[in-house]
Amino acid sequence: MFHVRKFLAALTAGCWALIAQAQQPAVTNLRCEYLSQPLGIDNPHPRLSWEGATSNSFTVQLYYQDSLVWSIRTPDNRIVYNGPALQPFTAYQWQVSASQNTPAAHSSFETGRMDARNWKGQWISDHHPIDFKAAPLFRKSFVSPKKISSARAYISAAGLYELHINGHKIGNHLLDPMFTRFDKRLLYIAYDVTKDLQEKENVIGVILGNGWYNLQSTAVWNFDKAPWRNRPAFCMELHLTFSDGSQSIITSGPDWKTATGEITFNSIYTGEHQDLRLAQHGWDAPGFNDQQWTNAQTRMAPATVITSQTMVPITADSILPATTIRTFSDTNWVFSLGQNIAGMSRITLDGTAGTVVRLKHGEQLYPDGHVDQSNIDVHYRPKDNSDPFQTDIYILDGKGPHTFTPHFNYKGFQYVEVTSSKPLQLTQGSLHGIRMHSAVPTAGHLSTSNSLLNLIWEATNNSYLSNLYGYPTDCPQREKNGWTGDAHIASETGLYNFDGITVYEKWMNDHLDEQQANGVFPSIMPTGGWGYEWGNGPDWTSTIAIIPWNLYLYYGDTTALGRCYPAIKRYVDQITSRSPDGLCSWGLGDWVPVKSKTPVPFTSTAYYYTDVCILAKAARLLGHTTDYEKYSQLAQFIRDAFNRQYLDSRTGIYDQGYQTEQSVALYWKLAPDSLVGKIAAALAKRVKKDHNQLDVGLLGTKTILNALSENGYHDLAVQLASAHKEPSWGWWITNGATTLYENWPIQAKSDLSRNHIMFGEIGAWMYKHLAGIRPDESQPGFKHMIIQPGFTTELDSVKASHHTPYGHVSVKWRRVGIGMEVTIAIPANTSATFVTQANDKENVYVDGKFLGKGAQYKTIEIREPGPVTYLLRMPTR
Repeated sequence: MFHVRKFLAALTAGCWALIAQAQQPAVTNLRCEYLSQPLGIDNPHPRLSWEGATSNSFTVQLYYQDSLVWSIRTPDNRIVYNGPALQPFTAYQWQVSASQNTPAAHSSFETGRMDARNWKGQWISDHHPIDFKAAPLFRKSFVSPKKISSARAYISAAGLYELHINGHKIGNHLLDPMFTRFDKRLLYIAYDVTKDLQEKENVIGVILGNGWYNLQSTAVWNFDKAPWRNRPAFCMELHLTFSDGSQSIITSGPDWKTATGEITFNSIYTGEHQDLRLAQHGWDAPGFNDQQWTNAQTRMAPATVITSQTMVPITADSILPATTIRTFSDTNWVFSLGQNIAGMSRITLDGTAGTVVRLKHGEQLYPDGHVDQSNIDVHYRPKDNSDPFQTDIYILDGKGPHTFTPHFNYKGFQYVEVTSSKPLQLTQGSLHGIRMHSAVPTAGHLSTSNSLLNLIWEATNNSYLSNLYGYPTDCPQREKNGWTGDAHIASETGLYNFDGITVYEKWMNDHLDEQQANGVFPSIMPTGGWGYEWGNGPDWTSTIAIIPWNLYLYYGDTTALGRCYPAIKRYVDQITSRSPDGLCSWGLGDWVPVKSKTPVPFTSTAYYYTDVCILAKAARLLGHTTDYEKYSQLAQFIRDAFNRQYLDSRTGIYDQGYQTEQSVALYWKLAPDSLVGKIAAALAKRVKKDHNQLDVGLLGTKTILNALSENGYHDLAVQLASAHKEPSWGWWITNGATTLYENWPIQAKSDLSRNHIMFGEIGAWMYKHLAGIRPDESQPGFKHMIIQPGFTTELDSVKASHHTPYGHVSVKWRRVGIGMEVTIAIPANTSATFVTQANDKENVYVDGKFLGKGAQYKTIEIREPGPVTYLLRMPTR
């Protein structure tokens, strides 16, 4: 009887589980413009996307309140809403169902202002000049006449801001709004603040920071001379809906009050200073006496284009405790976080009034244990000693303890040296690091049987996130600039590991804002004017073509490609006008190479060719037939000129046969098809001649591993990737790196930021050639994918997954005796081609069932969601 009861209980539980499973929506991850339930959508016809657990077509329905606005049946997982144009400041609900037998998945989004004429607020600032250092505070008090049922705040700023309501900061965003070309484009953010308001007196508070808008620090890129530079300003509206359905709008204007507080200086580039003795406690809450405050000053809008910040925000990723503290005296300590991060420090202090505490942040230490900034302060050009680099300064009020963090700054660091003008008591727990970056969702994971490769993958991701702050940067300490070359080299690594489309699409808008009428781009974007005459060859500024193309490959979305198409065309045409013989002669070249220096025209012409190829393919996709024919012919002209200039067809050697030269020609498809084998063999021979060690710079790191793996020398590529002697990625890790460096020598005299992403292509190579997960250009966005695992004698196993627009694809392979066990799972509504790499003598099995010899099964088509396991009998090696 006991066993019968157990059986019945199990049966009942199983039935309920099946019922619960049946009630689950077959559709998940509903997103509007690649965001979950966003506020402030400015597009009247936004993109809607989701993931489906079945291969059925989907019914999509859009509602306003309870009224159906639009309905469509579609086989796709992403569509553009093509119903009646959406209205501003409106909440919409939408749902997707896979069939009549499964429940619909629900979501919502809200539109924003959509048009400048729909906003009522005025731009306001205080009365101080641009060189005034203290950060301004603004407040507006109002009494709600009725019960508030809904409230939305919309705010834009030239500079940075924090929004406060009734005594507390709104939201978890940091460093809003994102950096743009301020005299051409500004961004605004929408917040649901319903729960922050009350049916009596309310106070709105705003703090403004300088950001890149009013950079008072001096460095080589002349942001202190930017044409837009001015005292920070903002524009805001608070839209109130009351319980009786009536509405009201509170707007920014000259009736707002302004003063300054404890933030006495702030710089996005160097640091922040706070003097708690000047704090205006309660300034952002009801009951505060603002009689001594002055009225705000109205200003002209800094730019005519003000659009919604439709992208993931910068947030705090995690809080890291200090791993060690070294006490030099009762006024001097050095804390270590145990890893290199981008973000800010948080410290708790208690001391007498007037005590000055300095927090100096750095990536390395002098031999005596003090913080050494010599590797990152090379471009810092101070006018005096009042603005120390990567240093926060706090002055205590004697009423502590107080916990300090900057409001408008971030840094790159592993160590923090604290010095105090008077004795303090600090412990290891007094300081924490706050890791920050654009909050891109994780999209990939990878691990191998080689622990060093795993650490390199992790360090690559750390550097990528450290350099994602609303736009891709080169480093989080020395520059914080949007260097184009660094970004396109690392873009595939980013797209495999993170869902970064919203950041990249925003950055492409920056490109459009920065392009000159003749098609020229600067080498950093955004810029205050620097970089149009240096470092902006096609080897760097190919971002305008490469990144939109990669977004198309990884998302199947032509939006960025279509928006950038005219700019790509102007860009290519200006290069062509300067390169009548098909060879492009200007650029930075293979930056910081190990020893061999590839000629600049070699690599710049390769990128010129790449841009023209992308332009031709984009023209075909977008229906520009004449352009497709024109640029296809131009691409062939460039390819022929390149090979005439550099290729010795007898030997398969380009120019001097350096690693960068051979691999660039192979990877970017400049090599003649009939000579690929010979050219690849010459590359492998060169690597062996170089003692199986890297001899490449930035551009070569994009191509060297891929070219070897793609052309029959995968074992050699794995040896280079997993090497632990100098020069190599592993050499950095062996010497304690947790992020990627800017130079191969760990003690280089210059160019030695310890948190750079420019050598980061190795992360993408791991997905493409160890796990073998690749998008298929003919069916992009992983609608169809290529699965070609890179079996190698150097590894026993590899496991990887990537979250595609349709869901997760995963690949696992491991050695089993003399064979390989491969398990592949693809998401619903997709297909894959598994390239087995089996030769004629190798047997192929599926779930233990013999399929035949490898010659018959070089490729296997996968059309159903996995997992499915394949056993490959491999010859003894």
